[in-house]
Amino acid sequence: MTDIIIIGSGPGGYKAAEYAARHGKTVTVIERDNAGGTCLNCGCIPTKTLCRHADVLATLADAAAYGIDGVSFSFDYAKVKVRKDAVVQQLRAGVEGIMAQPGISFVRGEANFVDAHTVRVADETYTAQNIIIATGSSPKRIPVPGIDLPGVVTSTELLDISQPPHRLCIIGAGVIGMEFASCFTRFGTEVTVVEFLKECLPVLDSDIAKRLRKQIKAEFCMQSAVQAIEQNADGSLKVSFSKKNKEQSVDADMVLVATGRTPNTAGLNLEAAGIEYGKAGIAVDDNMQTTVPGIYAIGDVNGRCMLAHAATMQGFRAVNHILGLADGIRLDIMPSAVFTMPEAASVGASEDWCKENGVQYVCRKAFYRSNGKALAMNETEGLLKLICDAETQRIIGCHVFGAHAADLAQEVSVLMCKDTTLPQLRDMTHIHPSLSEVLYAAAE
Repeated sequence: MTDIIIIGSGPGGYKAAEYAARHGKTVTVIERDNAGGTCLNCGCIPTKTLCRHADVLATLADAAAYGIDGVSFSFDYAKVKVRKDAVVQQLRAGVEGIMAQPGISFVRGEANFVDAHTVRVADETYTAQNIIIATGSSPKRIPVPGIDLPGVVTSTELLDISQPPHRLCIIGAGVIGMEFASCFTRFGTEVTVVEFLKECLPVLDSDIAKRLRKQIKAEFCMQSAVQAIEQNADGSLKVSFSKKNKEQSVDADMVLVATGRTPNTAGLNLEAAGIEYGKAGIAVDDNMQTTVPGIYAIGDVNGRCMLAHAATMQGFRAVNHILGLADGIRLDIMPSAVFTMPEAASVGASEDWCKENGVQYVCRKAFYRSNGKALAMNETEGLLKLICDAETQRIIGCHVFGAHAADLAQEVSVLMCKDTTLPQLRDMTHIHPSLSEVLYAAAE
């Protein structure tokens, strides 16, 4: 018997376990794969490591702008993979260390429900008054002919390749697709992105998304529906798609399917506990509690917000509910970032959303090219849009692309959590010179 069972050790699961243990609860964490979940092992961390390598390559290629002439270098992807794996291993060891702390028991194996308070792992059963499901999500594959051909991969397999392909076709221009497009073009790969929607990154303001897309050195086929994937006589792949009722195709050595993710509910035997769920994930309330009292679902598996930091905060909320503690966590304000080159990030409402929902708003813009720090950094491509409620002047959103966009969106996220208004932001001192002055310029 333990106080809390947590199924899954990703950012939501392991941090919830640590938090609960600090509050005196005994926790059993069950993990079928590596500690750290998708984010650490085959998602956020390895991807951002690749992004850093691509960023260094871009800086070297632009060395002349910094007065460094005659630079000669070679690129060895095998060494990139070694470093990427080392970063993952170091962080995984850190999570395993947390799982070994007093009050936490770490069990390896696949969990499935026996009833609302009992979980089975192989031949063992574990019982707790409260259970938190934190099983994450998996890459979603579109139902088209050829989707299972060799060389058609998800982000998990692409992160494990030993050498980058000469030609890469990416299906999907969401966060995953755009980050890989940005990285692999820098690695020398010819990249083609095929996207069904009119614009990339639908979570972003469309103006920001369009400007960012033009900075990525890939071929984009927007408003294109993939029809089939076939293998050519030489072993390469052909992706056929329809664009404005015209049939087109592109050849590639590898195809990345980046069409979203699906909650990991299979195999949990949720029916045995009476938990309501569907294709979109496990149904939860604002305390992350499912339809069964005492059972919670956090992170990607509930489908509310598929971001690692969202899973973490949802985990804290679930544990607080178990402990009977109130908190001020604003799950309605969730910043997000895309680590392309340059970065893009957002929090809250966009202009598009305001127009679609009839919200009266004021949009303030500021450009990186007018910022002293951006000029000094040679990072003049960038735009920040600050969205405020027209009547109250309360900040309700920010969308930005450019160097350190994630940091700027994070500042706005903090301001929004405190219901800050535009006049109040104007009264806040910002360091000079800094990129944060781009935000201040928008406020002015």
